[in-house]
Amino acid sequence: MKKSCLYLVGAGPGDPEMITLKAIRALEQADAILYDALANVDLLNYAKPGCHLEFVGKRFGCHYLSQQEINDRIVELGYLHKRVVRLKGGDPFVFGRAQEEIEAAESVGMNIEIIPGISSALAVAATNRIPLTCRGINESFWVTTGTKANGEISEDIQWAARSSATVVILMAMSKLETIMDLFCQNGKQDTPVAIIQNGTRPDEKKVFGTVKDIVFRCEAATISNPAIILIGEAVALHPEKIKQLIENQYITT
Repeated sequence: MKKSCLYLVGAGPGDPEMITLKAIRALEQADAILYDALANVDLLNYAKPGCHLEFVGKRFGCHYLSQQEINDRIVELGYLHKRVVRLKGGDPFVFGRAQEEIEAAESVGMNIEIIPGISSALAVAATNRIPLTCRGINESFWVTTGTKANGEISEDIQWAARSSATVVILMAMSKLETIMDLFCQNGKQDTPVAIIQNGTRPDEKKVFGTVKDIVFRCEAATISNPAIILIGEAVALHPEKIKQLIENQYITT
């Protein structure tokens, strides 16, 4: 193989302006780009004429190619091109299976460069004015996936449900009711929850509630994947949630 390089590039949370200058330079210089379903296709406008563009899917419940097939395509394109960009939604190292792609590329002698991206776990909360940490409310936050590789609920969610941290759960809408039951079992039934679909994009949708009623509210608002679940007292600082609490208090009194 001629000395080629795999660039693992974070595409950010969805808004095409939320990408680093270094990532843009990598896209401009790429000979081939493999992009995910969660990467905004507007970013492909940075590609130079003649660049090979290939969609490889990858979002919950819909894999256009399997991970092994993606690994194989990276290797195949590495034989043909000098600069291969793997464009991933969010950050490559946050539930991006980047390590598997690195190992595939390194097995045939490709160089590797990592270009971090803004994770949706951080950006979606921030753009909705939900602080993941706030003095006097909480001192930490958890970022976890909804399920393990075998489809079971992650034990980390059970531990997170016992803490005072803000909990950010990715890829978990199919397990929403089960996850809320876990939080209820830990006395968190009145803890504020936000669920935000297509965060930072023009078609963003969001719903607010508490652990005990968010499943119903989510169904009524027809929220679906891709969405982020935020659980914790800091969620109550969102202006819409504050308004909701005031209205509920007014009705009660």
